[in-house]
Amino acid sequence: MVKTYSVAVLLVAAAALCMAALMNVAEARKEKDTSLYVEGKVYCDTCRVQFVTPISEYIAGATVTLLCRNRMTELVTVKIDAVTDKSGNYTIKVDNDHADSICEVHLTHSPREDCNEVTAELNAARILLTNNVGIVDPVRYANALGFMKKEALKNCGEVLKGMGNLPWV
Repeated sequence: MVKTYSVAVLLVAAAALCMAALMNVAEARKEKDTSLYVEGKVYCDTCRVQFVTPISEYIAGATVTLLCRNRMTELVTVKIDAVTDKSGNYTIKVDNDHADSICEVHLTHSPREDCNEVTAELNAARILLTNNVGIVDPVRYANALGFMKKEALKNCGEVLKGMGNLPWV
């Protein structure tokens, strides 16, 4: 009789532990972080060609702004500023899903007086901020954004030729 009683107590204890474990798993799934992260770089276009070259310089302390607008109403639904680190990288944490919005990262400010000109081509990078597209990674990578240097560096022709972009030189 004692053995039966001990086995019954062990079975009840094991069932209770299993139930507690299942409840913890369910709770963990409920609290899953659904945030998305936008990552990108800001550079100085030292050759004024509107793309990154081997002599482009990444800008520390540049400011970018993430703007999301509702597709139907055009009202701004998200506006978040970020500052680049010493390598010109930025990360913006975005809460919630923005499938109904058009989102873009825009250049806002360059700390460099010699490299602060903005062009329409380098000013914004469109980004998809939804979890409903089959992308598992929560990080969304934006195209590099660049401020243009006031005057191109003297060795840009040589660099561009080496890249195969100036066949006529």
